[in-house]
Amino acid sequence: MPTFTALTTLTGKKPAEALGAAMERLQPEPTGVGVFEVEDGSGLWEVGGYFDCEPEATALALLAAAFQAKPFVVSQLPETDWVAHVRRELAPVQAGRFFVYGSHDADKVPAGAEPLLIEAAMAFGTGHHGTTLGCLRALENLVGQGVAARRVADIGCGTAVLAMAAARVWDGTILASDIDQVAVEVAEANLRANGLQGRIACVEAAGFDHPDLRAAAPYDLIFANILKGPLVALAPDLIASLTAGGHAILSGILNEQAEDVIAVYAACETNLVGREQIGDWTTLIVQKGSA
Repeated sequence: MPTFTALTTLTGKKPAEALGAAMERLQPEPTGVGVFEVEDGSGLWEVGGYFDCEPEATALALLAAAFQAKPFVVSQLPETDWVAHVRRELAPVQAGRFFVYGSHDADKVPAGAEPLLIEAAMAFGTGHHGTTLGCLRALENLVGQGVAARRVADIGCGTAVLAMAAARVWDGTILASDIDQVAVEVAEANLRANGLQGRIACVEAAGFDHPDLRAAAPYDLIFANILKGPLVALAPDLIASLTAGGHAILSGILNEQAEDVIAVYAACETNLVGREQIGDWTTLIVQKGSA
């Protein structure tokens, strides 16, 4: 059975959520409705519905007009076409020298860029989300300041795109960990695809609870692109695992949560040295005080 999608964009979170709620009352009923912020700082939100049969064009037009949204674009997707659909939607992302792309866009890698190949089927951590993009920009910031990290940990690594970015600019010891074994397997597949097997060790762990992570500490740089709760809980162990003067790049933080995270890490004797908002998300760079 084919699947139909109906997608539109509009400005503002509340109008987007209201439109999403209205879509759920359409006939025929959608099998699912999603409301997502377009993570480029534009303020646009995407609202989309999935249908088992073609949605009624007049009803969609009335909804778009009522909520001042762009006209809905309706597409038919065969059941077997999900990866191809993701590939169409995920354009390459550039963050400074780093260029994140799928194999279908291999011909678009700019000369002089540091390429990071992430397949479309492994979409978590592709650089399209404001958290991952923020971390890549933060890394570019540190490299531009002349920071050189000999030991790096990527905690909650997902696709390991951040660990791979570090491996593109620095030699040394790099570990990537995730609490999910499937994510670890995805990370290892990405290392092979990027010719980085042997350069980065991947382990399954919650936080720093793994003998390899403890043995490699202290680190000059730690990525922790997770969520506010785990970031707060992890703060003492994370800072204890940094060298004096070492940096941590923290993300997965909603803008309204940033001050709370900053306060927790300040209490662990770090200084805030970088901060960027992308859409609803904030990325922080903190530096541990010198001994």
